Amino acid sequence: MTSMSSHEALATAVDLARAAAQVEAGDEPVGDHVGTQAEDDTALTHFFEANKPGYRGWRWAVTVSGVADDVTVSEVVLLPGPNALTAPAWVPWQERVRAGDLGVGDLMPTAPDDPRLVPAYVLSDDPAVEEVARDLGLGRERVMSREGRLDAARRWQDGEFGPHSDMARSAPAHCGTCGFYVPVAGSLRAAFGVCGNDLAPADGRVVHAEYGCGAHSEVEVEQVSPVLVADLIYDDAELDVEHSTPRTDLPTAAAEMLGASAETAQTAESVDTTESVAIAEQDA
Repeated sequence: MTSMSSHEALATAVDLARAAAQVEAGDEPVGDHVGTQAEDDTALTHFFEANKPGYRGWRWAVTVSGVADDVTVSEVVLLPGPNALTAPAWVPWQERVRAGDLGVGDLMPTAPDDPRLVPAYVLSDDPAVEEVARDLGLGRERVMSREGRLDAARRWQDGEFGPHSDMARSAPAHCGTCGFYVPVAGSLRAAFGVCGNDLAPADGRVVHAEYGCGAHSEVEVEQVSPVLVADLIYDDAELDVEHSTPRTDLPTAAAEMLGASAETAQTAESVDTTESVAIAEQDA
């Protein structure tokens, strides 16, 4: 009878490996056997599905070793499978911090090789910075590099107070023409400044020269009456009275009618006067 080779003995030691995994799993059942992986000529790892809550897709890995007639368990660990739910790759804390994360008392030191900063004695392509750098030993040890300034410019331009914001698109004019616009120094002066209008939404903030808001210093509002006024006005507070005289050039029939009307009016007036006198005598 031919004895099994070491590899065959290790590959068939499934029950031994399952029993070792069950000891580690405790009351939780060990799942199906899902494969093996040879470590070397005398060691092989068996994989079993892990039905452990919170470890979806993980597997029990049991490494066995030995020769044909003497196989033992070397190690039992829980490892993530190809589709396992795992934590994201670790990122150093200084790379995870974002704008707005720092609170009162928090410290955020910069790295010695931070590309945004250069020693003050290094030419930085910024006349304003180089002017300060002449006072070596009296000014700042490090100043913003060209890369640091470009990075800040891109961030400010794409931010809330950049030229593409909703406020800027609806503004009557740009900040670059506003009296409250205070340009920054150095190479950033051409495109950025600080808003000094306490009524503006960007007061005290860095704004792009093409940003704008409704508080621009040169905004003019047309003053109109709150009451609608008609274009044509009729004034009926006064009446104009015009006197007319009878015309003498009328035809004969018309003249006779006018004369008859005049006689009738005189007769009526006479009757009214007579009745008034009679009534007054009776009362007396």
